[in-house]
Amino acid sequence: MTQALPCPPHRLLLEPIVRRALEEDLGRAGDVTSELVVPAERRVEALLRTREPGRIAGLICAEAVFRLLDTSLEFRFDVQDGSDANAGSGLATVSGLARSILAGERVALNFVGRLSGVATQTRALANAVAGTKARIVCTRKTTPGLRLLEKYAVRCGGGFNHRFGLDDAVLIKDNHIVAAGGLARALERARAGAGHMMRIEVEVESLDQLEEALRLGADTILLDNMSVDDLKRAVEMTKGRAVLEASGNVTLATVRTIAETGVDYISSGAITHSAPSLDVALDF
Repeated sequence: MTQALPCPPHRLLLEPIVRRALEEDLGRAGDVTSELVVPAERRVEALLRTREPGRIAGLICAEAVFRLLDTSLEFRFDVQDGSDANAGSGLATVSGLARSILAGERVALNFVGRLSGVATQTRALANAVAGTKARIVCTRKTTPGLRLLEKYAVRCGGGFNHRFGLDDAVLIKDNHIVAAGGLARALERARAGAGHMMRIEVEVESLDQLEEALRLGADTILLDNMSVDDLKRAVEMTKGRAVLEASGNVTLATVRTIAETGVDYISSGAITHSAPSLDVALDF
């Protein structure tokens, strides 16, 4: 079944991120080069295109860039976020005053290139596990200030989002267990204070820890850096009593093998922290 295009972030959340990026680039004096070189009345049409194939994300950011700079600019989507594009494909067209377009060019390209890189990396992993029940999910290993957009790009690539932050799910990791005085105490305290809509996940590093987490009734169990053989055994031990997430050493070469163990989710930090930007350009 084809996955629907992702719902984009609301403008109230998107525009402050874009505004900060524009403020960073325009500085105190604005685009002095364009103001000195380009006549104020000069109008142009510019094509935003990709120089290499990939899964596209971030066009909504490019539109916001130009809309915030100059409401008279016209922005037309030639493809939608979540679409695949070939090298040389046009992604969007923007027309209007040349100075305004030049002022937003680099910021728009930064967003589209970065987010399309995340989407393309995610798509590769999602395609590699096709036909299994495993879903590719992201982590909190995101660029500070860009988490909302990078997690949107993951969805554009066919992946799914793990928790957005520390506030929307309970994930009990090794240091929490030590600080709480053991897994049993950590789970007891979590259940006593968590709302009824909040799930509790426990990270384990061995099959013995998995057995304890299952006995204590964890909702979801993160299998951290386990071998393929241990992942298979973990699935057998769990017998559907908890959702299983595999994490660690996830690459394009290993992800299919991990998925075939029967785990429910495979989390990858690399799809956000190590994805290379897609090469995109804006040409008059």
